[in-house]
Amino acid sequence: MTIDEDLVRRLVASQFPQWAALSIRQVMPGGWDNRTFRLGDDMLVRLPSADGYAPAVAKEQRWLPVIAPRVPFEIPAPIALGSPTPQFDRPWSVYRWIDGTPAGDVPGIDIDDLARDVARFLVALAAVETTDAPAAGPHSFWRGAHPRVYDDEVQRSLRELEDTIDTVAARRIWDAALRTRITAQPVWFHGDIAPGNLLLREGRLVAVIDFGTSGAGDPACDLAIAWTMFDDRARDVFRAALPWDSEVWARGKAWALWKAMLVLADASGSHDPEGEARKARIVLERILADGT
Repeated sequence: MTIDEDLVRRLVASQFPQWAALSIRQVMPGGWDNRTFRLGDDMLVRLPSADGYAPAVAKEQRWLPVIAPRVPFEIPAPIALGSPTPQFDRPWSVYRWIDGTPAGDVPGIDIDDLARDVARFLVALAAVETTDAPAAGPHSFWRGAHPRVYDDEVQRSLRELEDTIDTVAARRIWDAALRTRITAQPVWFHGDIAPGNLLLREGRLVAVIDFGTSGAGDPACDLAIAWTMFDDRARDVFRAALPWDSEVWARGKAWALWKAMLVLADASGSHDPEGEARKARIVLERILADGT
């Protein structure tokens, strides 16, 4: 189905007529899991882009208000739940608008400060009570589980990238993660700590958005940013500020490796295949240079 401003206008008018006169503007660049539209000046509408992303709607509605007062930065605040209709057969949400610029769009930031701020957020998130929290599974695309769930994809990527990257070193990193075991109790994880989900104002982190892949499980998936965005020094700052042991870090590196190899092996489905492949190469260079 086409998810555009006209559809959102009709959904809002039929279900929330008190907001029908407000302006609706699509937020660009668009996200992958959801399409986002600004509603007036103070709200946004978020619609899942495919059926697989729809379960995140109820999860965010239920859990974001629980998490919000327990973390040191702003997170999305749901204010209304939209119902499926014949025109759009998935649930959808209205949230408060958060002013900020994605970290990847802000030049010259102090990356060490960002590493400290992200670590502070993750420590606080992991301390939130997990009773009844959704365990890692399909709703989180297995973030929070052991990265071995994607072993088949990794093995396929290793074969496809045989002549493109140092697959011996990549396999060594992946195998090191496979040898680890998750022994700690589940904690809250975000599932997609990435530059686009970190909002900055005046160069500092003010909000973390998009909890669609969140849940309770192993926090290793949230460490991937150590290689996807941070340089060597910021990675050291990040690691020093977090309480997790070397096995969690080995799994975190495996999560970053899995995604970067997957993108490099086949970036054709992305919005910018050449750009995504180029970024994946940079991430892989960082991972392989960092060893095991």
